Amino acid sequence: MKSTIIISAVVVAAVLSYSFWPDGQKTSAFDHVESVEAAPLATVLLPGSLSQHAQIGKLGFEAKCASCHGVNAAGKDGLAPPLIHKIYEPSHHADESFQRAVALGVQAHHWRFGKMPAIEGLNRVDVTIIITYIRELQRANGIN
Repeated sequence: MKSTIIISAVVVAAVLSYSFWPDGQKTSAFDHVESVEAAPLATVLLPGSLSQHAQIGKLGFEAKCASCHGVNAAGKDGLAPPLIHKIYEPSHHADESFQRAVALGVQAHHWRFGKMPAIEGLNRVDVTIIITYIRELQRANGIN
């Protein structure tokens, strides 16, 4: 049983690593923002530790989301909102909201940052693991 879990985690990590590996091509409308310096919009307390899935999700977040949503999902002033915010608590923005945002993009409705484009190169499993990371950060910050 324990070896099955370890093997599964290694397979998931390998698939995600391959998915996030830079291939020299732009995969998102926001790939150009990596060099944008912007102040974080939230102070994010980090949990003492992350689950294995959240650790993998952090890698995915850093590769595909942090250029806009900031380090540890703290947001970037003038660019994108913090995901560690009460608005994104599970009862208001369920996990499926994140899935749809990545797959379809989002019309601005809570913030004045403009539309978020769909993000290419992520499948539902990738997004689920990234959500695990976001939810663990949220819980560490009292967002349940």
